[in-house]
Amino acid sequence: MNVQHGKRVRVLSCVLAAVAVAVAWAGAVAPAWPAAQGWTTGVRPPGAGDASAIGVARPAGSWGRAIEVPGLGALNKGGSAGVNSVSCASAGNCAAGGSYADSHGHGQGLVVSQRHGVWGRAIEVPGLGALNKVGGAGVLSVSCASAGNCAAGGSYEDSYGHSQFFVVSQRHGRWGTAIEVPGLAALNKGGYAGITPVSCGSAGNCAAGGYYFDRRGLLQGFVVSQRHGRWGTAIEVPGLGALNKGMIAEVLSVSCASAGNYAAGGYYAVPTDTVQGFVAGTPSKRTPSP
Repeated sequence: MNVQHGKRVRVLSCVLAAVAVAVAWAGAVAPAWPAAQGWTTGVRPPGAGDASAIGVARPAGSWGRAIEVPGLGALNKGGSAGVNSVSCASAGNCAAGGSYADSHGHGQGLVVSQRHGVWGRAIEVPGLGALNKVGGAGVLSVSCASAGNCAAGGSYEDSYGHSQFFVVSQRHGRWGTAIEVPGLAALNKGGYAGITPVSCGSAGNCAAGGYYFDRRGLLQGFVVSQRHGRWGTAIEVPGLGALNKGMIAEVLSVSCASAGNYAAGGYYAVPTDTVQGFVAGTPSKRTPSP
């Protein structure tokens, strides 16, 4: 291992450790690989023969009883499932996403929707099976703009065993077909990418962000936006490359206020093994205060 690579590993280890502590403190862990699932919406019952995702609704200001995600038992033949993200557009109208292991032990992505307080049946993300050639897929983030209008993002492994990102949209209660994040393959020359946040400001108008490894093996941050139901092309966060002298950067959070108006934040490293935070967003017509 050369000195530069060693520095990147040390900085990335520190960053990931800090992120893990922060996420654990918040009470939710969402790992990319199904075999390492944390129980983000419940705990595995003592003596249970498999892992089941548990959902909890909150009617009229009080928490209801946890239930197993309807239909997940039929999908989770490999005995390892979890819910990684939940989003609600209004009372009783929510969506959730996560992963499960199929009968071959392959990780697959799932989505499930709640309408008028009743959870529907979990389904495999439509079209994800065609992308997920190796079997390490899962939904990592879900965002709902209004009842029945949501978006989700996650990861899968292509035929080369490379980690790639996908996005999928729900319109009027019906989930569309998952697609690889447009343009990400051209950026992800290092063969490992991931999507962390998805945010929707209104139906069909969303944004997402994450990370990828470029052709030099450096970790970079990307953003991608959806407008009027159509996902655009992923790009490196403008200006982040100039800041990222330590060769490690990632988008950790995205917020979409309305169509064409977004903001994102994350971190980058500098050569002194110091990690700094960054923000980026839609250019303002006003001059920022000094």
